[in-house]
Amino acid sequence: MGRPGGRLVLLCNELNSKEGVGLELQDKSTVCKDCGEHFLFTAGEQGFYLEKGLLNEPQRCPDCRERRRGERAAGIRETSRVVCADCGEETTVPFVPRLNRPVYCNACFEKARSVAPV
Repeated sequence: MGRPGGRLVLLCNELNSKEGVGLELQDKSTVCKDCGEHFLFTAGEQGFYLEKGLLNEPQRCPDCRERRRGERAAGIRETSRVVCADCGEETTVPFVPRLNRPVYCNACFEKARSVAPV
């Protein structure tokens, strides 16, 4: 994509204007949330993200992003054992519960979903 220490200048055309407005992007160093290693979010990658309308910067290094893509393609998902907040049965869910929200087994989730207004 880009090289370390790189920068990229994009020209964005404004409506009703014949001159473009320059936007300068510079490489950013950030820390991977999976492995904790530093990696560069290059100016070229930032330009790509802007072009595609992506609003969030990457939180994982390229190696960890590739590994996650491979896991998703292979159908490997992180699961957690939890106790259903409704019936009290132990169950497995395909995510890590967060924010102290109630977690339900499939049957209780479907029951709650069928009565909830859409």
